[in-house]
Amino acid sequence: MSTPAGNDPLNLADLAEFRAKAELAIKSTKSLEDLKAVRINHAGDKSPIALANRAIAKLPAADKAKAGALIGEVREFINQLLNEQLQRLTVARNMEIIESERVDISLAVDQTRPGAIHPLTTVMNRISDIFIAMGYEVADGPEAEAEWFNFDALNIPANHPARSMQDTFYVNDKNSGVVLRTQTSPVQIRTLLNRELPIYIISPGKVFRSDELDQTHTPVFHQVEGLVVDKGIGMPHLKGTINHFAKTMFGEDVKTRLRPSYFPFTEPSAEIDIFFNGKWIEWGGCGVVNPKVLQGVGIDTDVYSGFAFGMGIERTLMFRNGVTDMRDMVEGDIRFSQMFGVIS
Repeated sequence: MSTPAGNDPLNLADLAEFRAKAELAIKSTKSLEDLKAVRINHAGDKSPIALANRAIAKLPAADKAKAGALIGEVREFINQLLNEQLQRLTVARNMEIIESERVDISLAVDQTRPGAIHPLTTVMNRISDIFIAMGYEVADGPEAEAEWFNFDALNIPANHPARSMQDTFYVNDKNSGVVLRTQTSPVQIRTLLNRELPIYIISPGKVFRSDELDQTHTPVFHQVEGLVVDKGIGMPHLKGTINHFAKTMFGEDVKTRLRPSYFPFTEPSAEIDIFFNGKWIEWGGCGVVNPKVLQGVGIDTDVYSGFAFGMGIERTLMFRNGVTDMRDMVEGDIRFSQMFGVIS
């Protein structure tokens, strides 16, 4: 692989310098705030190693694998150091808090109930439990997301309608390159870039789209998306996973079906319907991960394949518990949460 001189992010002679600077900066941090800044500088979207990783796409095909392996080794080293330092600083911070917040446990306790667990939180926790029991991990990511993670890496072209300001909230303006994520799929891209294969994850979280607040829509809502990338993964594995998820969520009598559809990031793609309470209802979308998405993050599609799926949490709650108006979920009336019988 060629190693051009100058400021080229793929100059492999600079990788050792990236690694050494990151190691020194990480080990020198004294607080979680310091570590956060160091993480942005040495592992963030605009860090030298991230720029080098994105530049792989411009290399000849014969050089990509070698470059990806070398850059991946440095990324893994930096992320491991960051995680180890995070643990050390968190323990130190917690010990300081314990010492500074000692209380007299003999004082009378206020018995007033402060609130209730929101049913959306309960549903997300339930979904997480289902997939953790299947061997998945729960992954998360930032809500203010780089446009590349939210669209480009998911094979969504620049002229796609979803990228317009009518559908997407841009931070500052459309040229900022930062959006409020429209889906939790960027978490999948971050996972593919930062974890070793095979990958089995779900990513529940909050997403944003420019919808009006009405009975069935809200501009801020919640999704859970799943991603599997392993050897020999295909539609039968996806169908079995969806069936198990639906039966565990809605009961053994529920039926599922997949209707052909189109999503830029899966091929083939399908809509997920469930037969619930005597009728078919659209629940979410799914499909086999488009090879372009995997190739874009340096995964060999001759060896690995995968599937992905996504459902709305509000929609799941409406089906599961008979909620008829989505506005009830966002108005903050504690009586709505108390109806579900989970009081803190």
